[in-house]
Amino acid sequence: MTHGIVIRARGHHYDVETTAADERDGVGRVRVCEVRGRLLLERGRDTLVAVGDRVWVLPEGEKKGLIERVDERHRVLSRQHPGEARPAEDVILANPDQALVVFAAARPEPHLRMLDRFLVIAEANELPVIICVNKVELTGEEAARARFGLYERIGYPVLYTSAKTHIGIDALRDLLTDRITVVTGPSGVGKSSLINAIHPALHLREGDLRDFMDKGRHTTRAAQLHRLPFGNASYVADTPGIRELGLYEIDAANLPFYFREMAAYLHNCRYPGCTHDHEPECAVRAAVARGEIAEARYDSYLRLLRGEE
Repeated sequence: MTHGIVIRARGHHYDVETTAADERDGVGRVRVCEVRGRLLLERGRDTLVAVGDRVWVLPEGEKKGLIERVDERHRVLSRQHPGEARPAEDVILANPDQALVVFAAARPEPHLRMLDRFLVIAEANELPVIICVNKVELTGEEAARARFGLYERIGYPVLYTSAKTHIGIDALRDLLTDRITVVTGPSGVGKSSLINAIHPALHLREGDLRDFMDKGRHTTRAAQLHRLPFGNASYVADTPGIRELGLYEIDAANLPFYFREMAAYLHNCRYPGCTHDHEPECAVRAAVARGEIAEARYDSYLRLLRGEE
């Protein structure tokens, strides 16, 4: 059998990319595969095969194959199947290594509450995040750091880049090498331009990598992997709008745990079950008052807690 990675799902067919080392003739290829009947019989209500899965394929000729086995997933981006009375996981992307969330220093103006929302979703999915601030040539790096430095202080890696002047591009390439990276962010921030700056031969057009809100004409829940031509297994994951993976399944009681700077205070409140909204003798509110938790981040927390965005 041949080992490969699912790079696209199309109904009951899956595009599986193999490498030269995996193929008997020493030529890597993309095989269009179906799932072996025996494997289908084992199917529960969760996603059997998803983009990003490592699979074992029985080759059929040069271009086709049967998926015989799916390797265990180490992480998923998922949501609940809509309309299911009982919990059933709909895997949007299997085995992502990290997320690159791209904002612009200017043009468009960065809305940090949107960034906070994404960070909550990533934390809930236990997905490591790199924040990328692009277009720093418009404001200067010092001004960009003044705006996004808060996230560095609470422990997120922040990379300052310019696709136009090539600032930070080598560092970005290093971060993407040999990883599956979910790339997301608002429209107009230069996601495709950044990837093209790393490797111009890719020729990604603006809009080829979908927006955070996913309101474009290609709206779909299907993910797709694009191989990057460096490293041994470097992929950019084009996913649906991450927003739809949503806060809908996040229990309000768990929300404060996804604001990492709150963690040190959560067990110091007077009342068990404190929502950190209005209760007296709340350790989180006290930390905000002392300036130990940024007011803007706390405001994002309250808005999400109250379902305001």
